[in-house]
Amino acid sequence: MLEGTNDVSRIRLIVRGDDMGSCHAANEACIRCYREGILRSVEVMVPAPWYMEAVQMLKEHPGLDMGVHLTLTSEWEGYKWGPVTHAPSLCDRRGHFLSMTSQRPDFPPGTGFLESGYRLEEVEAELRAQIEIALDDIPQVSHLSSHMVTSVATPELRELTERLSREYGLPLEHEGVQFTAGLGGQEAGAEQKEAILLEILNHLTPGTWLLVDHPGLNTPEMRALGHIGYEHVAEERAAVTHAFTSQRVVQRIRERGIELISYRHLYR
Repeated sequence: MLEGTNDVSRIRLIVRGDDMGSCHAANEACIRCYREGILRSVEVMVPAPWYMEAVQMLKEHPGLDMGVHLTLTSEWEGYKWGPVTHAPSLCDRRGHFLSMTSQRPDFPPGTGFLESGYRLEEVEAELRAQIEIALDDIPQVSHLSSHMVTSVATPELRELTERLSREYGLPLEHEGVQFTAGLGGQEAGAEQKEAILLEILNHLTPGTWLLVDHPGLNTPEMRALGHIGYEHVAEERAAVTHAFTSQRVVQRIRERGIELISYRHLYR
């Protein structure tokens, strides 16, 4: 149920960090953006290799809201993960998820999930397992979201994901919110992303808004990540962290009386 929707004068903002669990730098950055900045919700990838560290960090920060980032793809070229269930129709021959939601012409053949011949019953079993593992491990699970929108990319996938949302009592990410503009792609540096965020805050109108991005750090680990068309992952995601922890941004939120909330506050 949505909370507080009758007060039309308030500006409320959820700042969300995606892909916690994907790597150590993403985990560290998400926690930093919560402790030092404006992040209020994180999305955790259960099948990803750094999931267990994310679990421990979230237990140490019980005030940080968390969503299960339902994962059916593994996008990086030199770094992969696969399902937590036996799901051969969801994998390549190495047991990894495919790279993209749909086949991209600039990617190798056979790397698009939607064209892969996936079995819906294996998708359901995998998504159920991800949800149940997260519920077992992390007390503050409040909602579901979709990594690369794969789990809601077709009517049948959306129907499945919405059914699981109802069954587990975990709302599906975008209910009752409006999207803000983004912070710019990998061409936007730290100062540019900070400036863009300040402008976003200046123009928010009453209502409940959602800002989604991917905190990271410019470390050797994150500099090793990338794929065709997205080669500067560490620099771009470190710039997100800079914007999310900017004291100018924190001050602007105070000046405008913007209420930072999480999904947990939104859905009661």
